[in-house]
Amino acid sequence: MKNILNRLINQEVLSKIEAKNVLVNISNGSYNPSQIASFLTVYMMRNITIEELAGFREALLELCIAIDLSDFDTIDLCGTGGDGKDTFNISTLASFVTAGAGVHVAKHGNYGVSSISGSSNVMENLGVKFSNNQDYLKRCVDQAGICILHAPLFHPAMKNVAPIRRELAVKTFFNMLGPMVNPSFPKNQLVGVFNLELARMYSYLYQNTAINFTILHSLDGYDEISLTGNTKAISNHSERLLKPEDFGLSKISHQDIQGGNSIEEAAQIFQTIISGQGTAEQNNVVCANAGMAIATAKNIAPIEGFELAKESLLSKKAFNSFKKLQTLSNTI
Repeated sequence: MKNILNRLINQEVLSKIEAKNVLVNISNGSYNPSQIASFLTVYMMRNITIEELAGFREALLELCIAIDLSDFDTIDLCGTGGDGKDTFNISTLASFVTAGAGVHVAKHGNYGVSSISGSSNVMENLGVKFSNNQDYLKRCVDQAGICILHAPLFHPAMKNVAPIRRELAVKTFFNMLGPMVNPSFPKNQLVGVFNLELARMYSYLYQNTAINFTILHSLDGYDEISLTGNTKAISNHSERLLKPEDFGLSKISHQDIQGGNSIEEAAQIFQTIISGQGTAEQNNVVCANAGMAIATAKNIAPIEGFELAKESLLSKKAFNSFKKLQTLSNTI
C-alpha cells in the first residue's frame, strides 16, 4: 500500500487491474485502517479515472454475494448520494411507486454516510428487515413487486471499509460505486449521480454492458430529478435535458423537498408521502423519478411514465406494495 499511496500522491493513476487488486486486498484485511483511510482521502482530492472506477467495480461484483432474480425483469433506482442537498428519501419512495406501477424493483441501498438518513435507515426504522436469502427476496419481488438489497449483507468484502466511511462521514469513491454493484445484476437501472463528470463516466462504463440504463444529474447539483431546475438524462441511445415542463410541471424550490433532521423525521416524511398525504411538490418529485424508472424499463416517454407513477401513488398501489413488504419481512 505504501507504494500505491506514494504513486497516487504524486498524481499517478492506477491501471484497472491495480485498482481491482487494491479492493481485493482491502477485503482480505491486508491493509490497516490508517492505510485505507489514506487511500480513500486521496480520491477526495483528485479525480478518479474510468479505469480505476472500472477496476473497483469489477472487484466488488466478483466479491459480492450474488442473487439470481432473473425470473423478474427488475430495475434498480439508486443514487450515489454525496450531493449535500439533504432531500427526503426520494429514490426509495420512487422505488415503491415504480413497484406499484407493475415494474419489478431490486432496490440496492445502504445506511447514510454523508447524509442524515440513507435508504436502509428509513426502511429499518419502519420495520423492514434485511436479508440476503434468495428465496425470501424472490418472494418479495413476486408478492410486493420490490425487494430491498441492503448492501452490507451482499458485500462482506467491505466490512473493513464501513467503519472508516462512517468516521470520515464525507462522500468517497464508494458513493460512486454503490449504484454500480447491485448484487442481483438488474437488466434495467435508473442512476442518479452528484456531478456531470461522473454521469459521463457511468455512461462510458454502462455502454459496454447489457444494462438498459438512464443516468440522471440535476444541473443545480442533485443526484436525481429535483424539479428545482433542469436535469441531464443520459441513456443507452440518447442524451437530453429534462425540464419540469416535460412532466407537465412547474419549477419548485429546494425547501419543497427538504428532508428531516433525523432518521425518525425522515421515516415520518416517507410514511406521509407513501400514504398519499404528501404535498403536491413532494408527490411530483417522487413521481418524476419513478416515472423515469418506468419509462426506462418500458421504453416509453417520460410523461407517460410520470402518469403511471402518479396513478400508482394516488391509488395507494405504492402504499400497498410497501405494506406487503413490511408484512413479508416479519416472516424472516
